[in-house]
Amino acid sequence: MIERQITPINGLYVLSNPVFHDSRGSFKKVLSKEVFDSLSLESNFTELYYSINKKNVIRGMHFQSPPMDHVKMVYVITGIIIDVCLDLRRTSKTFGNYFSYQLSGADDTYLYIPRGIAHGFASLEDDTIVHYAQTSCYSKEHDCGIKYDSFGLDWNIPNPIVSDRDKAFPDFSKFNTVF
Repeated sequence: MIERQITPINGLYVLSNPVFHDSRGSFKKVLSKEVFDSLSLESNFTELYYSINKKNVIRGMHFQSPPMDHVKMVYVITGIIIDVCLDLRRTSKTFGNYFSYQLSGADDTYLYIPRGIAHGFASLEDDTIVHYAQTSCYSKEHDCGIKYDSFGLDWNIPNPIVSDRDKAFPDFSKFNTVF
């Protein structure tokens, strides 16, 4: 059974469910429509992605604007990340606040990220594999971001590896939210 841990940001949850181990290895069910429905969580994921990351890579902070905004589910297969979610919903009590959480391939947790939240992460180990599922397909016209170092988070990585695209996103202070 999936357990849901509430975070300070409305609609953002840390999910966990048991990992089953036997002589062959391990098995984990990440998504069950029936269980997600019972928890009132959206489960109509339409695209799946994964990235393989070097240590000290920062990816983010990404989101898609309406009408192509989406719920996102993030989990780690191998390695460790610090996952970060930034609330962009102007009417939210936590607008401009962020939540960070360590996800690892060695544990049973993953994140359920609602619409209106920018997402990013820092890889803490080489060859960290991060999976994403989202409820809308990628749309170049709706692809957006906030500059990773502009909203008060200390990533604690002296020389991060960041794409030119992620470096060019607007600072949070100059961002006019669409949510």
